[in-house]
Amino acid sequence: MRHDVSYGTRVPTSEHIDRPAGTVYEYAVDPSNLPQWAAGLAKTTVEHVDGQCVADSPMGRVTVTFAEHNDFGILDHTVTLPSGESVYNPLRVIPAGDDASEVVFTLRERPDMSNEEFAQDSPAVQADLESLKRIIEAS
Repeated sequence: MRHDVSYGTRVPTSEHIDRPAGTVYEYAVDPSNLPQWAAGLAKTTVEHVDGQCVADSPMGRVTVTFAEHNDFGILDHTVTLPSGESVYNPLRVIPAGDDASEVVFTLRERPDMSNEEFAQDSPAVQADLESLKRIIEAS
C-alpha cells in the first residue's frame, strides 16, 4: 500500500466496542458490510470489479483497497476518488482486554482540503465508528 502524499493535521478518532478485537476486525474487514456502517465510504452494495472493491459514496464512485487480511487488526485502506486521487486511511482495531476493543481511525487533512471540509470529516468518521459499535454490540 503506497502513500506518498504529504498530509497536514492528523486527528485520531476512536470508539470503544464491547466485543473482542477479532470479532470487530472480521466484520469490518468484509467489504460487503461497508454500507451498513461506513456511510461516508459506501452508500450502496460494494461491487467487486477486476479484483477491486468499488462503491458509490458521497464523494462519487470510489475504489477501495484494504490492507491484506492480517492478525494485527490493521484495516488501513486506500480510497481512489473519482478524480483519480488516492487517499490513504489508517484504521486499526486494537484489543482492550479479552472482550473489548478500540477502533481508531486517523483522520488526515489532505493538501487540497479547506479547513471547513476537514472539520466536516471528523463528525462523519465518528458517526461511522458509532454505527460500527451499534451493529457489533447488537450481534
